[in-house]
Amino acid sequence: MPDPSAERDAVEAESAFSHPAVAPDATAAYGEHPDQVIDFYAPRDGRERAPLVVVLHGGAWRAAYDRQHISPFADFLARRGFAVASVEYRRGGDLSGGAGRWPETFDDVAAAMDLLPGLVREALPGADTRRVVVTGHSAGGHLALWASARHVLTPDSPWHLPAAPALRGVVALAPIADFVVADELGVCEGATAQLLGGKEHFDERRPYADPAALLPTGIATVVVQGRTDIVVPQAVAEAYTEAAAKAGETVGLTLLEDVGHFPLIDPAADACAVVAEEIEQLAY
Repeated sequence: MPDPSAERDAVEAESAFSHPAVAPDATAAYGEHPDQVIDFYAPRDGRERAPLVVVLHGGAWRAAYDRQHISPFADFLARRGFAVASVEYRRGGDLSGGAGRWPETFDDVAAAMDLLPGLVREALPGADTRRVVVTGHSAGGHLALWASARHVLTPDSPWHLPAAPALRGVVALAPIADFVVADELGVCEGATAQLLGGKEHFDERRPYADPAALLPTGIATVVVQGRTDIVVPQAVAEAYTEAAAKAGETVGLTLLEDVGHFPLIDPAADACAVVAEEIEQLAY
């Protein structure tokens, strides 16, 4: 008998991936590797001093999924009046291989965030870098949370920041936000352990990579989660918000009824408008 949850997820995924890729207005490199690039989308209404939204794409940190699939979402935000920076980064093998690269995936996100203000001034001089919101979907949601928590890393980490990054906030979309729970649930075929270099490195490296272990951040954070998500289940988001509460921090959790994993980045879905509203609340 067909699984209705799986059928629904397939329909939602088909819709989200049906939109043609949207070419950026500019692209800049933040390193020498071909994946070390950022696409920029100018606000479509020509707004001056538009808030900047940094987008980190998902795809289980695997090479099969690059920033092209999230470009319609980036364009959707640009049409809502935001300046958008969509970050590419080095990823792991295909679906049958590893997820992410240790430490390169983290090296790239850290470098992109550190160099972003200067790159934005060149590519989108109208963007307001004093109003920056970071968002990301799935594995990209993990990276968005991680990027906002680098000041919580211990000083021995190469990604440590001496002070909190200047962000208005983070909107994490169905993020892989708690590595222990995600690993227990087998999220994305064991991608969290693969990201850390394998099970043998999980406990050693998790404190440097797991958002649930990097709390409190002191940065306004909202998690948007579909209740019917079978890719990154609601339990992962709840574990992260509970970890934040135990650390003395309140993280907003917006649960969307009858919404799975992919509508959050699908411009044709009502859930995508909810995401934009969450970003707007932090940006303004």
